[in-house]
Order: sequence, then structure tokens, then C-alpha cells
Amino acid sequence: MTEQSGRSLIEIIGVMAIAGILTAGVIATYNTVRNRQTRTIAAAGLEKIAQNTKLLMGARRNYNGISVDYLIKAGALKTNKAPIGSADWSISPSVDNKGFLIKLKDLSKGDCDYFTTIKIDWAGGVKVNGFETDPGTYCLTTGGNEVYFIVRSRKYEKDCVVIFNFDVNRILCDIFNAAT
Repeated sequence: MTEQSGRSLIEIIGVMAIAGILTAGVIATYNTVRNRQTRTIAAAGLEKIAQNTKLLMGARRNYNGISVDYLIKAGALKTNKAPIGSADWSISPSVDNKGFLIKLKDLSKGDCDYFTTIKIDWAGGVKVNGFETDPGTYCLTTGGNEVYFIVRSRKYEKDCVVIFNFDVNRILCDIFNAAT
């Protein structure tokens, strides 16, 4: 009888199955880390956009005429590429021109959840798909979420009651100091 050496087919299949499971775990971890990094970079980019906009327009305390194109021409933005989401994003003034909105479109549920749960010091509020009250509950699982970051001039942040209209991307501001 001859002696055989080597591995059986079952042993090779077992090793390949273990390698496949480990590879799937590594890929899932990589995707999680990559998504977290993309969101963190986007949040930092949005903060920079808000700071640059306030520096450019805040001295006059009037954000009338603000837009992505205007900020590019003024040198406050380098490109019209959205920090995250689709290319169709905007920056627009509030109704009273005392603040502005940064509107991102087509965010995934994960991106939407991220921006509604992190602490954003530079924005006075976040509005998701038309809702500000508990915005995290309004993130759509199918994607296509619209997230608005509401940024106001420092002078008016404490003096305004912010009221949102579902289909209008503006801030209606009542100055209530006169009544108190």
C-alpha cells in the first residue's frame, strides 16, 4: 500500500470558507470606517463653508444674495462640489436675511442619521425633509433625504423664534425681545 500525502478536498474547502468569512468581515469594517471618514470630512467642510460665509457676509449682518455661485466668485468656496450627497446643493438666505441655509440633497439614511445625531455648534438647527422637530425620525430609509443646516448671525441666534414651513427653505423669524 502506498502512502499518500497532501490535503483532502474537504480540508481545502474548509480553509477557503474561513478565509471568505474573514474577508467579508474585513470588507464590512472597511466600509464602516470609510463612511465614517467621509461623513466626518463632510461635517468639517460644512463648518468651514459656514465660517467662510459668516466672515464674508456677516459684517453687514445681511445674507441677501448668498448662493454657492456667489461664494465661489467671492473666493469663500473653491468649488461648487457638495461636501456630501448629490451635486444639487444650495446656500440661500433666510426670509429676514439675518441668516442662511445650507441645503444638501439625496443623502442616504446613514448620512441623514449622522447629521441629525452629531453636535453641530456652527448651526442653530437642522431640518430634515421639511421637519425640524426630532429630525432624526424623518430620515427616509430609501435615501433621497434633504438636510438643511440653519445658520444665523450671532446677534440674532438668541433673539429669534424659528418657525419652519414644510415646503419653503427659509427661516421665518419673530423677534420676541420687543414683547418681553
